[in-house]
Amino acid sequence: MKESFITIKEVALKNNCPECYSNDGLRLTFKQKFIETHFYKSLTTETSHVLSCKTCNTTIYPISWTDDIERVFKYHQRAFVPKKASFKLNKKAWILIGIAIALIIAGVALFLLKDHL
Repeated sequence: MKESFITIKEVALKNNCPECYSNDGLRLTFKQKFIETHFYKSLTTETSHVLSCKTCNTTIYPISWTDDIERVFKYHQRAFVPKKASFKLNKKAWILIGIAIALIIAGVALFLLKDHL
């Protein structure tokens, strides 16, 4: 089972980076969890966010956020709309379902026709 987070929205912030004090490198990224197995693909409702600086290549953790960054983050978090959760069966799953249905039909047919054989 492969679990990953796909990027849904990325926003450039004009706030100063707490590490390098640059005001043009902050990026706020919202991600949503994606699960892929041999039989299905699923987009869940679980989301995450990452604040990073492209200038100094560091991840900015909430402990070092300023009040301005916190305010801008809350604004973008309210504006963020995650994709709808979805579930899709792969080709292997459909083949297994088809085989199972065929076996059930064959079993019922043999049970009903056992007196005629």
